Parts: sequence; structure tokens; C-alpha cells
Amino acid sequence: MSGKPGDAGDRPLTDAERHAQGMRVRREVLGDAHVDRATASITPETADFQDFITRTAWGDVWSRPGLDRRSRSVAVITSMIAHGHEEELAMHVRAGIRNGLTREEIVEIVLQSAIYSGVPAANTAFRIVREVFATLGD
Repeated sequence: MSGKPGDAGDRPLTDAERHAQGMRVRREVLGDAHVDRATASITPETADFQDFITRTAWGDVWSRPGLDRRSRSVAVITSMIAHGHEEELAMHVRAGIRNGLTREEIVEIVLQSAIYSGVPAANTAFRIVREVFATLGD
């Protein structure tokens, strides 16, 4: 790709191209099993939302060249801790590992977040991180 992020040559990506790009990035970051479960559970009520997430979050933002995926994972994990999004935190801890973060780095992210997001948020995050790590084995 050349030009601005999201451009295909000299033209902006179509919605279909953004969706395809988003699905590719989403699978690379979250893994096929997670994406397959998410797409299998799409209902008429959630179809437009899932399309929006795929095109916008994954096809646009996660596809930008300004940050590598490790850095994006640090930002997302921190945001999930700050906002108390526990289910999403577990998913993005797993994604962070797929993106090259070490367990030690994830622990440091949670510790750093305790200062800015609060001790209770970090306490919950440490519980979730331990649970995720336990599912991954050594």
C-alpha cells in the first residue's frame, strides 16, 4: 500500500476491502479460533456491529503503520484495565502474547496501570492475567 493508511494505491479502500483487511488483521491478532467463535455467534442484531468493528477497529486503526502491534497491544491492555473491561482484557492479554509481549511485560503493564488507573483495577487485572497465563501453560 502507498499513500495514506487505508489507501490502495491512489484510492481509498472500499468498505469490502477494509472488511477483508480487517478480518485478516483480526485473525492475525486474535487467532482463528476466537474470530471463528465471534463470527459464528453473529445474529441479525449484532451483524452491523461486527461489520463495523472489523472495518473500523481492525481494517482502519489496527492496520495503520504508526505503531507496531506490540505497542498497540500495550495501549489496548492499559485501556481495558482503566475502563474495567474484564472480558476484553483477557482477550487482549492473549492477543498481546500473540503480538510478542512477554508475560513479564504484561505484568509490568498491569503494575504501571495501578498508578494511573487505580489499585482495585490493577488487582482485578492481575487476577485476569493469572487466569489467562494458567490457560497458556508454560
